[in-house]
Amino acid sequence: MSNSIRQRLHALGLTLPAPSQPIANYINHVISQNQLFICGQIPLLDGKPAFLGRLGESLSEEEGVQAAELAALSLLAQLSDALGDDLSRLVRTLRLGVFIASSADFQRQGAVANGASNLLVNALGEPGRHVRTAVGVCSLPAGVAVEVDAIFELRP
Repeated sequence: MSNSIRQRLHALGLTLPAPSQPIANYINHVISQNQLFICGQIPLLDGKPAFLGRLGESLSEEEGVQAAELAALSLLAQLSDALGDDLSRLVRTLRLGVFIASSADFQRQGAVANGASNLLVNALGEPGRHVRTAVGVCSLPAGVAVEVDAIFELRP
């Protein structure tokens, strides 16, 4: 299996987007000792926020899954940027946080979060398996339906 995130995604029929740039006073990722922290990533299409709205209102569960996949693709773009597209330093995905804008009665956040989880496992293999939190929230930046963040373990 390739050590290139770009090549692994290509094998899945996906294209790694360019990593987004911060829009405020923060950085996209930081490495501390053997951990890589990646800030919240939203679903982007052609560099613009996609899947606007809330699950259980204007968006279906399937659209939520697609939003989570797209946000995870942005997450992988940041991982690739941080590691110079070389997965040889990646030990494993430690944690995935998935935030889902949803109505008060929507209770399928876990199913939506599977879109992001499945993409990480499909793209990274066993190192993509992780613990996860899936949380329903009232709103997210730019009105998107999903935001994801992650912590990865790296080799020194």
